[in-house]
Amino acid sequence: MRTPKTRGLGQTRILEIVADDTPLTAHRGERILAFMVAAAVGLSILSFVATIIGTATGVRDFSGGLWPVVVLLPLIALPIGLVLIVVLLVVSGLRRGRESGNARR
Repeated sequence: MRTPKTRGLGQTRILEIVADDTPLTAHRGERILAFMVAAAVGLSILSFVATIIGTATGVRDFSGGLWPVVVLLPLIALPIGLVLIVVLLVVSGLRRGRESGNARR
C-alpha cells in the first residue's frame, strides 16, 4: 500500500503567500446586494408560479390562507429588487471609478 505524498513546508508557505496576495474581485457589500436582488426577484417568480398553478388547479378565492401574501409579494418585492439593482450599479460604479483612479496615480 502506498502512502500519499505530503507537502513540504516550503510549498505551504508559497501557497499562503499567493493566497494572501490575491486581490478581492467583489466586495462583501456588493455580494450582499446581489444576493438580496436574487432573493427578491426569485421570491417574486416563485409567487407568480404559485399563483398560476393555483389558478390552474381551480383556486378562485385568493383571500384565504396564505394566498394574500403570495399574491401581494411580487407587488412589493419587484420594486425593491429594482431599487437594489440600481443601488448595486451605483456602488459598483463608484468602486470601479475609485480603483481606476488609484491605478492611475
